[in-house]
Amino acid sequence: MSVSLTDLALLCDIADRGSFSQAAALRGWSQPQVSQRVAALEAWLGVSLFVRHRRGAEPTQACLAFLDTARDALARLDAGRDAIAGAPALPLMPIACMPSLASTLFGPLITALADAPLEIRCQTDHSPNIMENLLAGHTRVGFVLRCPPVAGIAMERLARSPIIAVAGSGHPLAARTSLEMADLANCRLVPQGWGDGCETLIRTLRSLRGKAQPLHTVQPASAARELALLHGFVVFMPALAVTDDLSAGRLVRLPLGDLPAWQWEVMMAWRPGKRTDAARERILDAARDIAANWRRAGVSL
Repeated sequence: MSVSLTDLALLCDIADRGSFSQAAALRGWSQPQVSQRVAALEAWLGVSLFVRHRRGAEPTQACLAFLDTARDALARLDAGRDAIAGAPALPLMPIACMPSLASTLFGPLITALADAPLEIRCQTDHSPNIMENLLAGHTRVGFVLRCPPVAGIAMERLARSPIIAVAGSGHPLAARTSLEMADLANCRLVPQGWGDGCETLIRTLRSLRGKAQPLHTVQPASAARELALLHGFVVFMPALAVTDDLSAGRLVRLPLGDLPAWQWEVMMAWRPGKRTDAARERILDAARDIAANWRRAGVSL
């Protein structure tokens, strides 16, 4: 058989959705039709492409290795069509980060690369999903919390941001030059659920309170920031997530002498290839420059 572009698009859709039936519904095909096309493609390639189970279909390592080529072929076809239509054929670069990092990262990144010969597509997701999308080829560069190494994914530490206590500039504690956890235990408090250490903080604060009061957590950073700025809460969160507010004086870092040295460790992740990817390298370099600015501003170690 000869491989058609329809077969490549089908392969990508099954991998994206994890389901033969959903790929079939997308095309108005029957599921047996999809199975026949996949079987013919497997016979042509000489490998198994999917492991099927009750919850759907999972791409094999051979499939993951082939997906990059399939996506590249489809992208080149789209670029050729755009060129014929007179539109610029620029490489598309889907990138993703955690929701709490989006406002701190995406703006500076887009600004730095505003005139670069590429088109960035920004998305937010949770770190495990971003890693899965990197493996599947949906995302080209991801910004995630530190996680165990994943085969086929390169990772580089971008920032280590301390967890700090912040309050609005008009808060009664904002002018204090020295504080202990006990000094604010009975204030209106809310930690951002940043990860490891958050529950330990809650137990510590609860033990310091003179009476039983609820302690809530909130996500993402934008919601935590709003509670501090507009509603008088003391918020525990990564310094990196409120860089601009600290610099402008809208939020104040409270000088807690006994706050443990918890950190929010941000990693940059991508799937390396044999060929040089100039667009991806531009994004990686721009992100490194942004991280250097964070360190100079004191919100990253």
